[in-house]
Amino acid sequence: MTIPILYEDGEALVIDKPAGLPVDRPRRGGKSLDDHLDDLKLGFQRRPMAVHRLDTDTSGCLLLARNPKALKRFNKAFEDRLVGKTYLAVIDIEPREQSGTIELSLSKISSAEKGWRMIAAKKGKPAVSHWELLETIGEGDRRRSLIRFRPETGRTHQLRVHALQGLRAPLLGDPVYGPIHGQHTGAPRTMLHAETLTLDREGKSRITAYAPFPEDFVRAGLSAPPAPELPDG
Repeated sequence: MTIPILYEDGEALVIDKPAGLPVDRPRRGGKSLDDHLDDLKLGFQRRPMAVHRLDTDTSGCLLLARNPKALKRFNKAFEDRLVGKTYLAVIDIEPREQSGTIELSLSKISSAEKGWRMIAAKKGKPAVSHWELLETIGEGDRRRSLIRFRPETGRTHQLRVHALQGLRAPLLGDPVYGPIHGQHTGAPRTMLHAETLTLDREGKSRITAYAPFPEDFVRAGLSAPPAPELPDG
């Protein structure tokens, strides 16, 4: 597997993470991003380190740091909400509005039967996602809507829960928050793609990365939207 590189310089690397590749090694074993880090050294001595996480099913922009100092700065940038991100997602309804903002705090729960998941909870951690409808195709059970999310926060499973609770539809193919627990519903994976990532750095050029529209989104009948407008930097 060759992992596409979307951006690189002396301290940063942004890759287009393939859907199905875990960032961290699964407890049960198997392939993960770690198996590709030697190939991503690209002439540098150190293996790059993932700054943040994407779910295994999620494709798209993943930021890696080339050294510990850069990792520390990038982690701080995420904590301070200085990293700009957009995501593309597919749901099986047409929202009533064209755009909006979802503000639902999130909390983690777990059970022996279903394992852990995130839920909307007033006493949870604040989570904010802006969204816009890009396209709707089909009718009835074959209806598909393409949504662009701009999350302000980066909570675990934030967009998956915000789609379910805020848009009243889970992401297509979501095995945890979908209508039938543990099953994919008409999709090869959870249909979520990390489309863009931007980060301004003091004294250095901006990190800007765009991950191309996924092929499985095309096979679902959806069209690649125009690239989003990114803030000036």
